[in-house]
Amino acid sequence: MRVLQICSARELGGGERHLADLANSLSRHSHGVFAAVVPGSPLVAELAALPPENIVQLSLRNSLNLASALKLSRLVREQRIQIVHAHVARDYPLAALATGRTAARLVLTRHALFPLNRIHRLTLRRTARLIAVSQAAAESVRKQEIFDPKKIVTIPNGIDVERFARARAVAQARKSGRFHVGMIGHLAPIKGPEDFIRAAAIICAQRDDVDFVIAGEDKSRSGRYRKSLESQLHDFNLTGRLQLVGWVDDIAELLTTFDLFVSPARQEPFGLAIVEAMAAGVPVVATKSEGALEILVGNQNGTLVEIGDVGALASSINALLNNRDQRERYATNGPAVARDRFSLDRMVAETEKVYRAVVSEG
Repeated sequence: MRVLQICSARELGGGERHLADLANSLSRHSHGVFAAVVPGSPLVAELAALPPENIVQLSLRNSLNLASALKLSRLVREQRIQIVHAHVARDYPLAALATGRTAARLVLTRHALFPLNRIHRLTLRRTARLIAVSQAAAESVRKQEIFDPKKIVTIPNGIDVERFARARAVAQARKSGRFHVGMIGHLAPIKGPEDFIRAAAIICAQRDDVDFVIAGEDKSRSGRYRKSLESQLHDFNLTGRLQLVGWVDDIAELLTTFDLFVSPARQEPFGLAIVEAMAAGVPVVATKSEGALEILVGNQNGTLVEIGDVGALASSINALLNNRDQRERYATNGPAVARDRFSLDRMVAETEKVYRAVVSEG
């Protein structure tokens, strides 16, 4: 098949990593894969399996940018594109316009829980399928009644499980004798880093053998949110015990340094970092966000706590650090669950199935 992936994001996040993994895998499966991204997009470097001439940089300024829509429509016709696949809500109307008067079929992926707006009701009648990355994301779309429920399918995000397994296999044993507890995610209130800091403060007041790490980029203007977190570290006397390490290119390698992964998110449509931690054999403590509830089931591959309950978060972290048997059970079960339910191969195969279905309907 010939597929055009569209994404106007200017930063890498879970949705962008999903797109890159999907596009690269489809290309390696001998599909003709193209990508339309904004100038200077970090996705260009991530789309290593695509021929450079298949990556088009366009000024995707807004959802009804007619000039870009015309360019995309021309690309669709000239390259005989069969599937146009958009991943960011603001790109949905643009993708719909680009498929107008062409034979291409429109597929959308929904990575978020916030509601779509009025313009989506006006421009998305051409949608052949909407792929939700979790049941929670699918349910949030169904409630808005924009799409025919029969066109909504759930395909959980997938990761390259073997990459994390390889990193785990070559990781050296921790030499310091100290525990390392970390969280990964862009720095924003919705990800819960302030709760993580408060939980760390409680634990550090009780024991001296744990260090903490927050990995992620501050997307706020002028880095003001990171500055507020740094101020909290000072207030809680954590400057020597908790590091803000910023953006990390190799998540698999970083996870090999963790004894415990924490997801304190207040809302999470999926929870890609949770799955990555599981694949790396790192025990998980997570709040009961939408995504975590679908990933951590039956106390077999992680511990769940109530959202915003800092005391419970600290207590669960402490309990797991004190329980080696439980940590080893999570470390054993996590990779197996990640491989069975969240592999990249499974995600790609299910997406290919959707593509074939909508092409056959066309």
